[in-house]
Amino acid sequence: MNKTIIIPFLLITSLLLGGCFALSEPEGASGTVAAPTLAPAAEDDQAQQVEPTAVMETVEEPTAEAYPAPEERVAAAEDAYPAAEAEAVTDQAQSDEAYPAPEDAAAETTTSGGDTAVYEIDPTRSEARFTINEVLQGAPKTVVGVSQNLGGQISLDLNNPAAAQIGEILINARDFATDNNFRNNAIANEILLTNEHEFITFQPTSISGLPDSAVIGESYPIQITGDLTIIGQTQEVTFDTEVTPLSESELQGSASLDILYADFGITIPFARSVESVEDNVLLEIDFIASK
Repeated sequence: MNKTIIIPFLLITSLLLGGCFALSEPEGASGTVAAPTLAPAAEDDQAQQVEPTAVMETVEEPTAEAYPAPEERVAAAEDAYPAAEAEAVTDQAQSDEAYPAPEDAAAETTTSGGDTAVYEIDPTRSEARFTINEVLQGAPKTVVGVSQNLGGQISLDLNNPAAAQIGEILINARDFATDNNFRNNAIANEILLTNEHEFITFQPTSISGLPDSAVIGESYPIQITGDLTIIGQTQEVTFDTEVTPLSESELQGSASLDILYADFGITIPFARSVESVEDNVLLEIDFIASK
């Protein structure tokens, strides 16, 4: 066959095969993300069962000391059963200890609490996003992909937020969706390779900017540094984050990070309609976490 025919034929074939791969349906999510727990392992409180052993006891005859004289028994009975007024005083003291005065109880209520609690990200009210700019058919286009299949936990004492801990954050990359199904398939099959790398993970290693105390309804800017892994490539990154305790049982937060996709080995496949794609990608997470 003439070379002038073979070369165009091979080019057309490769484009068609590439297009078929981009159009093919990627694998769906394996399920809802279950983030690793921060809760301490439950300790086994059951005492060890000890097999009883038979013990032979020698029974001795009671002596006179075991049976005191009648007058001694009367004195012992008086010691064991104090006068009625003494009993009343003792009972009142015990009652006062068990039921403190109203002002004491109020003081206890104000100073109690502040125990460390584990807050879990609610995927129904949270989302992870990526944003990238491109030129599509001669016009600028901002592409946004969203996944609500994410999970993670935060351990926090509102009276001592400086001791907060954040567990591993997992995002199911197979659930990222944009405004175009063809683009979704291309992202899954050719960019994020989701058949082999279902999850994007972020393992926090340090938190800076935590306050000494937290007030309900007030927002606090912090920085979370850790290891971000995309398609098997890991880089240390820092998310700029803002966290707001909505109540003692709910936290609201948003985190953002700008990365170069090439740093994670990501390449953008050729598409005739796409003239150019910016090198950087904005990653964002908006979350609600509750006890």
